[in-house]
Amino acid sequence: MMSVSSNVLNKKLMPLMVALMASSALFLSACNDSNTPADAKKAEAPADLSIFAGCYTVSRDEPAQIKVSQQGGGWVMQMKEPASAKRVWDDAEPLEVLAKSDIPTYFSIDPDNVDAVIGRPDRVLVLAHVKPVYANIDPLLDSEYLSYIYRGANTIYRVECDEVNTDILANPHANIVIDNVNDSI
Repeated sequence: MMSVSSNVLNKKLMPLMVALMASSALFLSACNDSNTPADAKKAEAPADLSIFAGCYTVSRDEPAQIKVSQQGGGWVMQMKEPASAKRVWDDAEPLEVLAKSDIPTYFSIDPDNVDAVIGRPDRVLVLAHVKPVYANIDPLLDSEYLSYIYRGANTIYRVECDEVNTDILANPHANIVIDNVNDSI
C-alpha cells in the first residue's frame, strides 16, 4: 500500500518539482551580470597615443624642452640638453600608458574629460591630453596638454620641435632689478 501511494504521489509531484527547478534556473540567470546593457560593460578603449607625438614647453614663448616620440614600438620622452652638451636631446626614456583611474593622483580633473595619459615608469613626469571640447570651456586651461613634473601639475604647450641647444639651466632672472615700491610714497 505504501508503494502504491508513493508512486501516485511521485507522479503528481514530479511536474511541480520540474516547474520549481525551471523557475529557479530562470530566477538565477536573471541575477547574472551577463545580461547587463552593453554600455555598462563597455571596456575602456585603448587611447590614441599619437596625440602626444611632438615637443612641449612650459611657456609658449620658449623653445621645446620635452620631446615625445614613438621608437621601437613604444613611446619615449627626451629632455633638451644644456648648451654645453654635445647633443640636443638626452637619452630616450620609456613612457607607459596609465589607466584613467590614476588621473586623480596627478591632476585635479575629471577623468571623463581626458583622452589619454602617459608617464615615465617612475612617475616623475606624467602627461595628459584633455579633450579639446573640455579645454575650450574650462577657464583654467589654456592648452589641451597637462603635465605633472615631480609633484606639480600645470598646463604645457605643444610647440615646434627644433634641434637647437638652448641654455635651459641659465637663470632667466639674473639681470632683473626689483625697485622698492615704498620709495615713491
